[in-house]
Parts: sequence; structure tokens; C-alpha cells
Amino acid sequence: MVLSAILAALALLSLGLTLWQWVVARRFPIGGQRVAPDLEGSALPGERAGETRRPAAPTAITLLKPLKGCDAFTEECLRSWFAQKYAAPVQVLLGVAGRDDPVVEIVHKVQREFPGADARLVICEPLLGANAKVSQLAVLEPMIKHEVVVISDADVRVPPDLLTQLAAALSPPSAASPGLACCFYRLANPSTLAMRWEAIAINADFWSQVLQAQSLKPIDFALGAVMALPRRRLEEIGGFKALMDCLADDYQLGNRLARLGHRIVLCPVVVECWSAPMSWADVWKHQLRWAHTIRVCQPAPYFFSILSNATLWPLIWAVTNPSPPVVAAALFCWLTRVWTALDLQRRLNRAADPASLSAPAAARYAWLVPAKDLLQAAIWLMAFLGNQVEWRGQKMRLRSDGTLERAKTLEQ
Repeated sequence: MVLSAILAALALLSLGLTLWQWVVARRFPIGGQRVAPDLEGSALPGERAGETRRPAAPTAITLLKPLKGCDAFTEECLRSWFAQKYAAPVQVLLGVAGRDDPVVEIVHKVQREFPGADARLVICEPLLGANAKVSQLAVLEPMIKHEVVVISDADVRVPPDLLTQLAAALSPPSAASPGLACCFYRLANPSTLAMRWEAIAINADFWSQVLQAQSLKPIDFALGAVMALPRRRLEEIGGFKALMDCLADDYQLGNRLARLGHRIVLCPVVVECWSAPMSWADVWKHQLRWAHTIRVCQPAPYFFSILSNATLWPLIWAVTNPSPPVVAAALFCWLTRVWTALDLQRRLNRAADPASLSAPAAARYAWLVPAKDLLQAAIWLMAFLGNQVEWRGQKMRLRSDGTLERAKTLEQ
């Protein structure tokens, strides 16, 4: 009876945490009202209806784009940045590790399509730290010309007004200017069953968990798909060289700014991550690396995150006490979990692309929600059982402070 009572409490707690996560996400203006800085009277995100102001002159921006390899989506993702409709100068710095990288030809092709763009391809040699991406950013940093710096991953495709929205997020109509603005992102092309599993983790759970954390306190980390910050804030933390050995460079960038008293804000625009087809092994490695990263960066929240697993605890409760009332209660928890996950995934997808996967089509994969939760419980446990991660073709050892140590190159 005591065990059943404990499991009942855990099941109800997981249900409550799931509903809390869903409520805070429903309240966030995902995909929010667009801002047009070149038009007078535009309302900024967070302003009340009818509240207007004369927008400030747009600030010139430098975009940093570290690249490695390419796939079928790289060209279109890169083109979306060159096609930005922004009223101020934009400098684009693209970094690659070597001249033989196949992405070089794609960069040259896009540059030819946009001959008026202030864009430069930079060979970032030698490797300066364990994090190859940040090593490229450190090489690009001295070439930055403008006050606002935008950093984006290679696989990100963005709407044509993203720079406008980021500039608006960094210059609110009141209060102090934020230290950094970042965007939610979605996995846009889950082309395999394994990727549809990961899409639940990203498109349903991740963004709503971030908002759940923000409902408790101001967030003290950044989301790395797209980040924008004033150049002087980057200099305050020692530039990219201070992050070259960090696995979670986005988390560390936001966290170090937050510790200096700067606010991290969430831009309501959703960007898209386009990935080559991934197998179950690929997705498993990705999720496990992500779990190791979160466990090191936020050990206490990560440890207690298992309490929100609204499939695991009702299942254990029902298995240990298979009475009709308990099974009915567990079934209610499962159905609520599936429904909230599908609704959150639909909202994020529609915010990025109104023509995205329809509700009936998404419902065909509803069974992946409890499957994802059970697999996630295994990943949660494995995150405590070792310190080795696989990233960019190499095995790395993750130190307790979140920095990386190279182990050995993986066999091709």
C-alpha cells in the first residue's frame, strides 16, 4: 500500500508537471506578431494591442556562420540568410575548416547569386580548441564589423524577416536592453521513424520545457540554433576563445551573460533545422550527447527531470497495482500526455510553417510519444553512467565543468 501510494503520487506529479508545461507554452506568443522597423507605428512583441512607437533606426548586423560538410538542404538553408529583408547593412562571415570541404562550392554558388552581399568565406585554420565550431567563430571574431552579432548553426533555415525580429528583440521599447536574444527551433524534416521520435523531443518537449523553466525564474542559458547579441556583450565574457573547449557553447554563452546581470530573451519567431536522414543509432547518439550536456550544465534540474515523465510513472503504478481504478487513472495520464505533446508539436510546426504536417497525419505517430518517454528514461539513466560523448566524428571526454577533452578519432 505504501509503494502504491508513492507511485500514485509520482504519477499524479508527472501529470501535473505535464499540464504545467503545456499551459505555459500555450500562453507564449509562439510565432508572435511581426515587427517592421522601417514602418512607423509597428507593435513589438510583448506590446499591448494599439500600443505603438517610432522604431529606432535598424542596427547593422554581422552574421557568423560556421560550416562543416553539406547535405541536400545546406544550400537552401544558406540562401535563406542571404535573402534577408533587412534595412541596414549585413556582413556575412562564413567559416570552414579547410578548402577541401564540399560546402565551399555551395558557398561560392550562393555568393554568385547575391553579388551585392557583403559576404566572405574564411578558411579557419588551425583548430584552436576542442569545440571545432567555436574554434571557427574565434577565427571569425576579429573580422566582425558591426555592433550586433548573430550566430547560427549550419543547418538552420530562417524566414526573410528574422534579422528584423532579432533586432527588435534586442531593442525593446522599455527596460534595459537584453544581453542576448535567441529563437526556438523545430526539426523541420523528420524523414525517418527515428527522426520522428526526436521530433517529439524537440518540437513538443524542448521548447515547452524551456518556457516551464522561465516561469520559475529568468532563463540563464541560450538556444544555439540562432543567437543575437551586442558585440560588447561578447567581449565582456572574453569572446569566443573563452568557450572553445565547451561542449554546450550556447548554454555557456547565455549563462555567462546572465551571471553578469544581462537578460536572455526569447524571440517568438521559430526557425527550422533541416537534417540529412538519421538512423536510430544516429538519433540515439545525438540524444545521449544532449543528455550528457544538460546533466553537466544543470545537474539538479536534470536529475529531477525524470519526475515529469508522464508515461513512466503511470506505467509502473499500473504494473505494480493492476486494479481497474489504477489502470483507468494511468490511461488518463497517458492520453493526456499524448494529447498535450501532439498539441505542442502542432503549435510549433504551424508557427514555423502554416502548411506543416496536419493534425490527422501527426496523430498517426501518436504512439511514438510514450515510446519516446520510455526511451528517454533509459537515456536519462545512461547520462549518469559515463563521461564520453561522440560529436563531429570524434569521441570526446566531457569534464565535470562542461569542457571537452579529445579522446580519439572515430574510425570511418
